[in-house]
Amino acid sequence: MNSYDHIAILITVYNRRQKTIDCLKRLHSQQLKPLVRLEIFLTDDGSTDGTSEAVKEQFPDVKLYKGSGSLFWAGGMRFTWEKALASNADFYLLINDDTLLTDHAIITLLSSVEKYTDPVICVGSTVNEHTGKTSYGGSRLTSKTQWKSEKIEAPATATDCDFANANIMLVPKYIVNSIGILSKDYTHGLADYDYTLKAKKAGFRVVVAPGFLGSCVDDHGNNWKGDKLPLKERIKYLKSPKGLAYHEYLLFIRRHFPLSYPVAFLKLWLKTFFPFLWDAFKNNSPANPSILNR
Repeated sequence: MNSYDHIAILITVYNRRQKTIDCLKRLHSQQLKPLVRLEIFLTDDGSTDGTSEAVKEQFPDVKLYKGSGSLFWAGGMRFTWEKALASNADFYLLINDDTLLTDHAIITLLSSVEKYTDPVICVGSTVNEHTGKTSYGGSRLTSKTQWKSEKIEAPATATDCDFANANIMLVPKYIVNSIGILSKDYTHGLADYDYTLKAKKAGFRVVVAPGFLGSCVDDHGNNWKGDKLPLKERIKYLKSPKGLAYHEYLLFIRRHFPLSYPVAFLKLWLKTFFPFLWDAFKNNSPANPSILNR
């Protein structure tokens, strides 16, 4: 084992007590090499279902923080990461609390990064156990200029990707010191896509570890509302951080895929004003990864 032995685990949670507890149980049952040390940092963003109390009782070793109640995913992960920076860990491992790690997940991530001479971000693929298909992980761009991509199915060996979800994402200290943590420009989703694209632009590799390293169901469904919902509510969803995140999404497109900006702008309003047209369009188009990952 090399000197990379201290891993700070970053989690943010809200009203998913049992899923949070199950996630922590999997973390505590990891098969690790002797020198590997895990330190768990968890932010509870105002849960009312007893999540904090359950964590304190069952996992007193977890460093537990209380959020403002309005952090959402990206804000909660930034808050947690900022707390964890003082640990000066060798790696920071971002985990979603609805992700159940396999018992070999962390050792696989570490084994994957050790194959590279330079620091790399390593992400793990998750499987939807109901379908057997990849739910989250890495994706590759299918265009050099447009926001078009395809999901990478769990590879047999570590494989390069262009951007990734942070359901399971291992980031070495060197890269954090170089590019920082998740951007403050995103409230809920897109922050992990932005971070991995930013890392690539800075010259770092982002790789997908071999196999499935956890299970997680992508239960977000369509990222638009049907015309049965009043227009006022559809516009509200358009602007919502947990909806289409209008301003943040267009910022993301402008930052990383500026040539896609006009089309992205039109699609957002098409989904909002004419969802029946969008339904028809999607039903006659090949399946695409969800634009929003949260």
